[in-house]
Amino acid sequence: MDEQQADIIKANLHRIMAVKKITVAELTERSGLDQRTLRGILSGKKRPHSRTLHRLADGLDIDAGELIVDRTTSGRQRFDSLSNSLVDEIVKENPVVFADWTDEDFDELCSRMGVGGSLTRDGAIDAAKRMNRRRQIHQRLDVVLESSQGELVSEMIDLAYRQLIPEDDE
Repeated sequence: MDEQQADIIKANLHRIMAVKKITVAELTERSGLDQRTLRGILSGKKRPHSRTLHRLADGLDIDAGELIVDRTTSGRQRFDSLSNSLVDEIVKENPVVFADWTDEDFDELCSRMGVGGSLTRDGAIDAAKRMNRRRQIHQRLDVVLESSQGELVSEMIDLAYRQLIPEDDE
């Protein structure tokens, strides 16, 4: 990991801790990391290993990828967000729909376009609800696949997939 990547992690860690209102003491307890290690990362003096990043992500209840994404160079996401400014209003009006959303979820929503341009109010809410439903289905599917029903569900998915996309098309 180079110095630039360490700076990105440092900035993201500060931002996420501030947004979630998590102190260093709380994060050390949640992640199981030593407080000196965490302070070293936050000061930019330490470059964390991937295991450490995963422990931080678990402690913050986020995907580890959120720690390494360079927020300053994602021009497409900034453009999409600006061109779909209605999304900010909708988020404020519907906080329950957007609970637990990651930056990547918002980027995905803002990158969607409706007929004729940016999303409409109804289109954005509908897209957000579909994204939430898809996430919920994926979470439930993960649980079922790890259960005694996993093989049956896998076969059902394969069957449905072959109905949609014949093997000749793969």
